[in-house]
Amino acid sequence: MPNSVIKNKALSQWLIEYPLLKNMIDTQEVWWTNPACTPTDCSSRISLGLADVEAAEQRLQRFAPYIAKVFPETQATGGIIESPLVRIPSMQQSLEARYGVSIPGEIFAKYDSHLPIAGSIKARGGVYEVLKVAEELAMSHNLLVETDDYSILDSEPCRQLFAKYSIAVGSTGNLGLSIGIMSAKLGFRVTVHMSAEAKQWKKDLLRAKGVQVVEYESDFTQAVAAGRAQSKMEANSHFIDDENSQDLFLGYAVAALRLKRQMDSQNVIVDAEHPLFVYLPCGVGGSPGGITFGLKLVFGAHVHCFFVEPTHAPCMLLGLMTGLNDQITVQDFGIDNSTDLDGLAVGCPSGFVGKNIGQWISGVYTVEDRSMYQLLRMLADTEKMLLEPSALAGFIGPTRLFAEEAGQLYIERCNLTAVMKQATHIAWATGGSMVPTDIMEAFYRKGKSDDI
Repeated sequence: MPNSVIKNKALSQWLIEYPLLKNMIDTQEVWWTNPACTPTDCSSRISLGLADVEAAEQRLQRFAPYIAKVFPETQATGGIIESPLVRIPSMQQSLEARYGVSIPGEIFAKYDSHLPIAGSIKARGGVYEVLKVAEELAMSHNLLVETDDYSILDSEPCRQLFAKYSIAVGSTGNLGLSIGIMSAKLGFRVTVHMSAEAKQWKKDLLRAKGVQVVEYESDFTQAVAAGRAQSKMEANSHFIDDENSQDLFLGYAVAALRLKRQMDSQNVIVDAEHPLFVYLPCGVGGSPGGITFGLKLVFGAHVHCFFVEPTHAPCMLLGLMTGLNDQITVQDFGIDNSTDLDGLAVGCPSGFVGKNIGQWISGVYTVEDRSMYQLLRMLADTEKMLLEPSALAGFIGPTRLFAEEAGQLYIERCNLTAVMKQATHIAWATGGSMVPTDIMEAFYRKGKSDDI
């Protein structure tokens, strides 16, 4: 692309203004610290606040009896869809040994990979937005009031009502699973528009649940656009917009309230002397954005959130770094958006996230696909947990924080050098528990192979 003009600017000028772009175009691993992020500034650009997140949590509590009834796997938690927070000392030791870096503090894994119903982080926002739609419809047709036992939604009158309405979403896979499974269970007609990166087993599972799957040869952005356009042409259709939905965003943000309770129960302190670092895999940015929003509301200046993307799909990094957010794509710079990390294969980021909470994102780093398979094998061997490759992206975060010069400068800039031994690091594991056994075994073998 030596003479390319991108957004009315020569490529050579882009490279002068943003030197990191050269490495990004060459699909090399990079670390970027967000100059717009001032950790002590917790003012929000968005009209949403803690009260909205708490309202979302209360809605999920109201639905708990219904969830427990129709998804028996949630009965042990009373219909609450939640994942464990687990110390991973053996993995921490393996990371230090493999990458030759000491990691002060303690590493935890937040296993959203094992959330009930959909087996991924998308079960948070996706399930929440479907439930909100169902609640509003049932109330508007006098089938439900807020004080009811919501298990009455598992009834023929409610199913007949929901069957008159459709729900649609565009997805690389995991969001489609959460929307499809939840919508079909309630009785909605549901269509998932799936991009080229979506795995066949996810398409097959959705179809087995009675979901209509529309396949595209193009990427996530095009699948979303097609799904949005089709939904607009249909009567009684609700499109769940992974790029812009505030309801998805709030569903994801609820994780912060629950994480706080989990940390309190394990006597994990977060304050000026005990900073919290969170590493979040990022596709379009909705789920890590919502979680970051919630975490900043709960922990303020004491939490530092880093997003992680594939080297071949660094869309959020590109959008934040240039300030153009969703007005620019990786394809504009000849980056192919081709990655095995299907949930992260996105060429254009969420403008909603970039514009509204971009200043709360501490930085973004990128990872090679190869490394994710190796980390998958390491986690399985050390902690006996199997995840899909994209879910491993956060686990390398602590090593990069201390190995990269920019990471060290971030620590110094935040005046945290003296307290890093008391830091907590959370690698957010985003998916994997629904991967078929034979496919997961192939992932593991690939991670163990010397020739990947």
